[in-house]
Amino acid sequence: MANQANAPAATPTQQRDLSAHVARIGKQDKIATGILTAIVGFVLLLLAAIIVYILARGGGIALTPGFLTNPSTDEAVSGILYQLFDSFYMLLITLLISVPISLGGAIFLVEYAPDNWITSAASTAIETLSSLPSIVVGMFGSLFFVVVMGWGISIISGAVALTMFNIPILVRTIQQALEDVPRSQRDAALAMGLTRWETTVNVLLPAAMPAIVTGIVISAGRVFGEAAALIFTSGSAPSRLNFASTNLMSPTNPFNIFRPACTLAVYIWRLTSEPTPGSTEIVWGTATVLLVCVLLFNVLARVLGKFLARRLTAE
Repeated sequence: MANQANAPAATPTQQRDLSAHVARIGKQDKIATGILTAIVGFVLLLLAAIIVYILARGGGIALTPGFLTNPSTDEAVSGILYQLFDSFYMLLITLLISVPISLGGAIFLVEYAPDNWITSAASTAIETLSSLPSIVVGMFGSLFFVVVMGWGISIISGAVALTMFNIPILVRTIQQALEDVPRSQRDAALAMGLTRWETTVNVLLPAAMPAIVTGIVISAGRVFGEAAALIFTSGSAPSRLNFASTNLMSPTNPFNIFRPACTLAVYIWRLTSEPTPGSTEIVWGTATVLLVCVLLFNVLARVLGKFLARRLTAE
């Protein structure tokens, strides 16, 4: 207090310099805020323009009665029933394979893996695999799963190929969600006598579940719209399905994982590369349905994340 009382008062020159400095900082802050706001506004405007354009071009055909319920071979109204089913079925098989593996890998890296060069190499490999172009994954899947494994052009070949670049994304997402759980919760559980596995199952996973579910749903949207890897592994010819079939090995049985499949994204590629009369309208209608599905995945991710956060945190 005595030192503050004896401190010399600022001179008029120092006060002017301080005021100029504050004014300069305020001006810089306004400029930076304006630039960042403009960037965000441009991105939102671009996204809105893409969505509006696709909906305007394909919304009419997508709402046509029969477009979602008729097969592509229907002479009256060519629809996308089989492609829509193949897309969701491919997604289901991919998630059934990739989610357990990703969850186990993330738990091991966060809770059990020693801090050495092997763990570092594994993390580097995961990050490298996540950045591979999907068409390269598709070419590898064509050589290994289709030819070497003998699965042929099939749903299982496509699903495993999709799993290859879906696992790294999920591992990183789940790993980050587990690491974000406060260390105090781990320490408290261990102090109460719980084993590391019991702590992981009963404390860490429930606390990280909202972020984990959000990451899984968002990755599902990415898998749902993938095309390049599937062209080489699951095929591009429109499916001919018989939903009344009970023979799981029949090439027309919708649940046969060893049959070829054509998803919405692959169907768009096929129609644009081999155009036929009237295919342009079908392409835009299919693109509209694909866009709406991906948007719904993102909305679902936010809703589920908030719902689980409220339920699991008792807020």
